[in-house]
Amino acid sequence: MEQSLKLKALIFDIDGTFALTEEAHRAAFNETFQDWGLDWHWDGKLYKELLLVGGSRERIRHYAAVYRPEGAEIVTDDENVMKMYRQKTEIYTGKVSSGQVGLRPGVGRLVQEAMSAGLALGIATTTNMEPLKALFRGTLGLDALKDFGAVAAGDMAAHKKPAPDLYLLALEQLALGAGSCLALEDSRNGLLSADAAGIATVITLNDYSAGQDFTEAVAVISDLGEPGADFRSLRGDRVHQGYVTAGLLAQWHRKSCEGQAINIGD
Repeated sequence: MEQSLKLKALIFDIDGTFALTEEAHRAAFNETFQDWGLDWHWDGKLYKELLLVGGSRERIRHYAAVYRPEGAEIVTDDENVMKMYRQKTEIYTGKVSSGQVGLRPGVGRLVQEAMSAGLALGIATTTNMEPLKALFRGTLGLDALKDFGAVAAGDMAAHKKPAPDLYLLALEQLALGAGSCLALEDSRNGLLSADAAGIATVITLNDYSAGQDFTEAVAVISDLGEPGADFRSLRGDRVHQGYVTAGLLAQWHRKSCEGQAINIGD
């Protein structure tokens, strides 16, 4: 990892980090399968396993090959997969653009604090650009996307997470070195992607990523917290009293660059 003691940018993952979108994605998949006359149904337990496969089209193909080989011929045709993906995306974007999915605790606050502190903002997400725009319409507003100096979406890179492509693209757009940035992620694939790009990472856990290996992360926490609603440290048994600020992230970033242990209880 490139060494830099000064934090200059925060790069956000979207699904599961910026907002808990996975249930909306899962519902959109199931509605699509039903419309296609398929008896496929992804429950929460199965979807947690399928999330280890990056990308909606890749996930459909993987499920058919591994779980339903007797009906896999429907997705051997790339045109069918694309049609299913487009239908699923249309259903999903309708859900999130109407405000059915809110931001995770502390995200909106931290975005404003980071800008006030002079930090650049970036996005590195496996989701494609149209679903990303839909989420912003239903949360911060589409104009807020302009505050992000880097937007690296899934349809902009050859390889999705855990490959580093999306983070490398975000770094290029920000014109910053990896050591000047901090990634906010929620999954093992996201952590591996950021780490491969040389970027230190803070994990905000959720139900779908619980139990994954986050050894390389700077910190693993429940969420970013809000005034009156403290975040919980999920690495070690000490609880930080408060919420994550831009200043606290800059402190964690500096300690990470120096190779110091992060004691969240301090």
